Amino acid sequence: MRLITLSVALLVLGNVLISCSRQNDGRYFPLPAQLQHVIHSESQSFMVDTLLTGLNRPWAMEFLPDNRVLITEREGNILVIENGKLQESPLKGNIPVGLRDIQLHPQYDDNNWIYMSYYVEPTEQKGGYTEIMRGELIGDRLENEEIIYTTGPFELGGGATGSRIVFDNDGYLFFLVGIRGDRMRAQNMSHHSGKTMRIHDDGSIPSDNPFVGDQESLPEIYSYGHREHQGFVLHPDTGELWATEHGEKNGDELNLIQAGLNYGWPLASWSTEYDGSVLSEDPLLEGTEPPVHYWTPSINPSGLDFVTGERYPGWDGNLFIGSLRPQMLNRSVMEDGKVIHDEKLIEGIGRVRSVRYAPDNFLYLLTEDTGLLVRLIPAE
Repeated sequence: MRLITLSVALLVLGNVLISCSRQNDGRYFPLPAQLQHVIHSESQSFMVDTLLTGLNRPWAMEFLPDNRVLITEREGNILVIENGKLQESPLKGNIPVGLRDIQLHPQYDDNNWIYMSYYVEPTEQKGGYTEIMRGELIGDRLENEEIIYTTGPFELGGGATGSRIVFDNDGYLFFLVGIRGDRMRAQNMSHHSGKTMRIHDDGSIPSDNPFVGDQESLPEIYSYGHREHQGFVLHPDTGELWATEHGEKNGDELNLIQAGLNYGWPLASWSTEYDGSVLSEDPLLEGTEPPVHYWTPSINPSGLDFVTGERYPGWDGNLFIGSLRPQMLNRSVMEDGKVIHDEKLIEGIGRVRSVRYAPDNFLYLLTEDTGLLVRLIPAE
């Protein structure tokens, strides 16, 4: 059973009670009258407010203009939260198993389009693939579902599926495809593995994509040489595309995604083979784009988002990244487009799969193993 639990802190770090700000409060979930068990980090005190428990492998969340919240579960559910309460039934419609990301169309107020990514696992008889689907959200159901893009096929074998979706400020749809099978496919421009893709909102290919006209390249490819890029976000001020990426052993990356660039995998990487042997002779190989930042030891980064404005005064301009292992929230202090400091927050909360700085200016996290939706409330 899933339970709504308001104002329950996950970590008990004292019994401080502090009144919280009422600015933009209660749009998606009511706020507690007081803060309890406040956590004091390096530059911002906050409370972890548990909003929802018992989720089944959640992957992404989206916040609607009508103040509802949608949460995807990999088994093929899109949960609906309305007035702070989980609705008894998920969205109706042809919701695919293997569900990953969910995003609103930039003109959602006019067209009601919601975009989803999902992954179909390969079998002995048929290869797997990633698909992008859209549908119109009408009340409590999706209608007019339409598959606009299909990758693959990918054969059996280890690997990741990427699948994060981002619309940029010009309305182009970007999505991630991780490695499946041979790692050198990240350098193979005729294969989807290890690529960032750019398409129109109907699935067609923009004529100004960097590899359009190259007969040996898929025209939808925007960047390549990725291993397992799992997080993807548009910077709210600059419009830049930022992505997190898993290394092999150590060497996880934060990348600024730009048109036509080769991000190096597996030719250039700060990671090593799992047995500790050298993977790349030159992590700064000419012709490849180095990461903006990398982590050794690994943090297994996932979803990420920027925090801006006055809601969290000590965190303005910082980047927050979910960690699948060691299961925490990573705060990266940014200066001139570089990471100058990292801080580990709420360690042990679970595998933080999704991080969203929502329209109500609160930071929300989803954990896929412990099945939580939480919100960080700043202390004044």
